[in-house]
Amino acid sequence: MFSILLPGPLVGAITFLAILGTTITVFAFLLPAILLKLIPYPPLQRGCSRYCVGVAGQWAAANQLLIRLLHPTQWQIDLRGRLDPRRSYLLVCNHQSWADILILFDFCHGRVPLPRFFLKWELIYVPIIGVGCWAMDFPFMKRHSKAAIAANPALRFEDLETTRRSCEIFKTEPVTVVNFLEGTRFNEAKRIAKQSPYRHLLRPKAAGLSFALNAMGEQFAGIIDVTLAYRPTRRKWLWWSWFCGEQDDLALHVDVLPVPQDLMHGDYEGDPEFRARFQAWVNDLWARKDARLGRLGGQTVTPPARPAHHF
Repeated sequence: MFSILLPGPLVGAITFLAILGTTITVFAFLLPAILLKLIPYPPLQRGCSRYCVGVAGQWAAANQLLIRLLHPTQWQIDLRGRLDPRRSYLLVCNHQSWADILILFDFCHGRVPLPRFFLKWELIYVPIIGVGCWAMDFPFMKRHSKAAIAANPALRFEDLETTRRSCEIFKTEPVTVVNFLEGTRFNEAKRIAKQSPYRHLLRPKAAGLSFALNAMGEQFAGIIDVTLAYRPTRRKWLWWSWFCGEQDDLALHVDVLPVPQDLMHGDYEGDPEFRARFQAWVNDLWARKDARLGRLGGQTVTPPARPAHHF
């Protein structure tokens, strides 16, 4: 309702402050468990993590309610397959904005267990969010330059070791493991610089996905392949366009795929034949996603008319 009656920037400011308010409130409930988790006693740490995940579920529910109140949300969700909130899943999605994370929390709430994202190490220093994600055992990945890896080849395996440790933790309870295979947010400049063969995507990085399947393949009820398509905007940031109400009819195409049994166990780093097969499977997944994004982008819906207020 608000995104139709009020100017876009005002709707964006209200939405931002509302989500910031729920985040600060939830952090107050997380803080005691975060402090207790610093005590090196594994049963206590696991209990604190479960408590934090439960609180985060309430945060997702509150944000979902706020978004429905502030926006006439009519997302075009095409869900193909059945989901069970009591089972674990591996979710892959294209990545264009940090709003992707909030949108996936919204989509997953009530459908599957709370998502756990692979995050860049630098995000651990973001106030409230970083330490909260640490308390819920989100994996934090360190991105090293080619020069650093050349100087110290062992750095190449650091993210795989982080994936291994996280998967060991996730084996104890239902979880939705989220992996943005592109490793960074898409934009046209990056696509050209990285010489991506896709029109709407960067090249996928398959090593972490392979390791997750190797470690937890039997536990996953399926692979959730999400294609997220935003509407065209003149605003600089997609997340701000979403807050302002321009993305209330964005498209989510969701395929629930079986776990590929022949790719569940193998040595991605040490077996060239297995690596080639796994990469071919990921490339096929990405080619279909790229074509789907092209079709979804062609179904442009003009945002509701409003005064031209742009930041």
